[in-house]
This record gives sequence, C-alpha cells and structure tokens, in this order.
Amino acid sequence: MSDHFPLFEAIYNTRAMRRLDTREVPEELLVKLVDAALQAPSGSNTQNARWVVVRDAEQKRKLADFNRHHAEPYIRAQVANPKDAKHKRLLDAVVWQIEHMHEIPALVVACFDYPEKVEGLGVYRSAGSVWPGVQNLLLAARALGLGAAPTTLALRDQDAVREALDLPETFAALCLIPVGYPLGKFGPVRRRPLAEVMRFDRWSD
Repeated sequence: MSDHFPLFEAIYNTRAMRRLDTREVPEELLVKLVDAALQAPSGSNTQNARWVVVRDAEQKRKLADFNRHHAEPYIRAQVANPKDAKHKRLLDAVVWQIEHMHEIPALVVACFDYPEKVEGLGVYRSAGSVWPGVQNLLLAARALGLGAAPTTLALRDQDAVREALDLPETFAALCLIPVGYPLGKFGPVRRRPLAEVMRFDRWSD
C-alpha cells in the first residue's frame, strides 16, 4: 500500500482493526507511523509526546496482562448482555484482542513527558497534545495497509506501566495502539448522519 493514500479515503475507510495477524511489521513501517504521529500539533508546540514501540514478546505479554486485568471486568456485563448483533460483533472483537494482544506484532504506547511526576486525573492534563498524534498514526497505518485500534484500559496503573516499560517517572502513558496486518477487511465506517450531530452558530432542533 502506498503512503500516498488519498487522505479522505483514509478518513472514511479507517475502521478500528482489533483482529490482527501475527506477521511481523517491518521496522521501517513502524518508524514511519511514529514519524507521522510527530507531525501532529501539540499545545504551545511543546512536542512532549513520547512513543514506545513494543515488539519484545515478554514486554508485550506484560502489557497484554495489564489489558486483560482491566478490560475483562470493564466489559463483562456487556459481553453477558449485548444490546444487539452489532454490539455483539464489536464485543467479540474486543474479547479477541484481549486474548491475543500478546501475539500482535507491535504495541505502540503514546506517552506525555511532564515536568514532574503526575498522578490520578493529572495524568490526563495534557492528553490533548497526544491524541492528534494518535490520529495521525491511525491514518498513516491505514495508508500503509496496517490495522490499528487505540485503547486505554491497559494503562490504568501508571506505576506498573512505567516499571514494565522502564519509563521515567515524569512520563504518563496515555494510549496503547496495537498495530499489525488486519485479519478483517477495510471499508467505509458507519456514523450518525451529519444532520443529527452538527449545527451552525447555536444548537436548536
């Protein structure tokens, strides 16, 4: 897949891809993803986003265990009682990711480097400077024929993540993005009609 993929085609055809092949992703493509992420804007142009690409099997298993620990309780009630068939398909993909995360070729962890250690909700104080980079990474992955889907559940215990990844204590890990070749098919995403979600100047029905 060319990295000159049309932008709007990528935007309208970038599904969350949770089921990913175990096939190795070339290092040059992973570098390209993070380089695309770096081009995103950040608050006051601080450029304090940091990126850890995890490929080592033991390191991936640590993150997968964190994800399982927090994700299984989070979705347990939904799995037992999905709203409809569409919701069940989504949950099936989430469960698949929980069970196979350690096998996915690369787990990209998006972090923010604060001037000092932050805890609790303070971890998310500058998260707005990381998420544009995450979106760039997702679109770049689509352009390169790679699948990805962001998650945060694995990162709830910041101290455990810092220890596992040998992060400085000033780092906050904000998003985990499994990356690999998709087992599913890309296609148009389904979203609410614009008429339901957009107004000019003020909101009124």
